[in-house]
Amino acid sequence: MRPETAPARTARLACRDGLIVPTAGMAPGFTQCNMISLPKDWAWDFLLFGQRNPKPCPVLDVTDPGSFQTALAPDADLRRDIPLYRIWRDGVLTEEVPDASVAWTEHPDLVTFLIGCSFTFETPLQQAGIEVRHITQGSNVPMYLTNRDCRPAGRLHGNMVVSMRPIPADRVAEAAMISGRFPAVHGAPVHIGQSAALGIADLSRPDFGDAVEIRAGEVPVFWACGVTPQAAVMASKPPFAITHAPGHMFITDIPDSHWQV
Repeated sequence: MRPETAPARTARLACRDGLIVPTAGMAPGFTQCNMISLPKDWAWDFLLFGQRNPKPCPVLDVTDPGSFQTALAPDADLRRDIPLYRIWRDGVLTEEVPDASVAWTEHPDLVTFLIGCSFTFETPLQQAGIEVRHITQGSNVPMYLTNRDCRPAGRLHGNMVVSMRPIPADRVAEAAMISGRFPAVHGAPVHIGQSAALGIADLSRPDFGDAVEIRAGEVPVFWACGVTPQAAVMASKPPFAITHAPGHMFITDIPDSHWQV
């Protein structure tokens, strides 16, 4: 283990030992990833889906079939180092488990995709003095299924999911600029302001995660979200998939600054 990666490894081992919490704010400064594992037969479809929809699905690494290791954290175990996993069968969520090792054996040819996460630019936002409300509240980030279609790929289709952070109106442009420096992890917002334009009826009722307070003078700002693959699983119904539970991410050894342009 390199000493400089110790905080990331410590966080992963805590998850491996049973810590089940949303990972926003954990190991600050280290890249966090969304995860989806699919049978090899579906891997090309998803790789193409990510290529065609890079805003919500920026692919950072792809494993060999059956592998549970990644170059983003060589000593990690993708079956055990995420706080909470979701198991999907025929597009239906059937289990949430803190250890996916048993489920992994159902399809020994699983290909795992690690996808950029907007948590990566939250540390730079905080360093600029822009509050990240779900971290302040100690809750999960609110996420919403939108009316925006993703571009289909093979058998995969579905709508974009977005995450939302309330930003003071006079700092929205700055937040967009800061996040825009991280195009590999969703980058700049996809929408600012009225949620109805995204087909979101009620910000107090997110489809994933927890609602957060929106104060007077703040504007809801929406970023493309790596939970979009789970919406595609629900819409496309592959026979089997393992994903992270929304907000419960894989923490890598890669510093956030690696993705800054």
